[in-house]
Amino acid sequence: MKTVKISLNSIDKVKAFVNTVSQFDDDFDLVSGRYVIDAKSIMGIFSLDLAQPIDLTIHGDDDPKIMEALKPYIA
Repeated sequence: MKTVKISLNSIDKVKAFVNTVSQFDDDFDLVSGRYVIDAKSIMGIFSLDLAQPIDLTIHGDDDPKIMEALKPYIA
């Protein structure tokens, strides 16, 4: 399990992020305060406050491909 801070400050960035994480079989959670949202759910992401960076928790093995794919979103 690994946690990184990401920034999703535009609608296009949210769409691209969901497409990116959906390519992987691992589970991804976005944590904002007391809310935990499935990162593959575009509707769930829009329910969060996207003005601040959000914690992304990756459940699974440390796959370097995942971190490479997430580089554009890491805050």
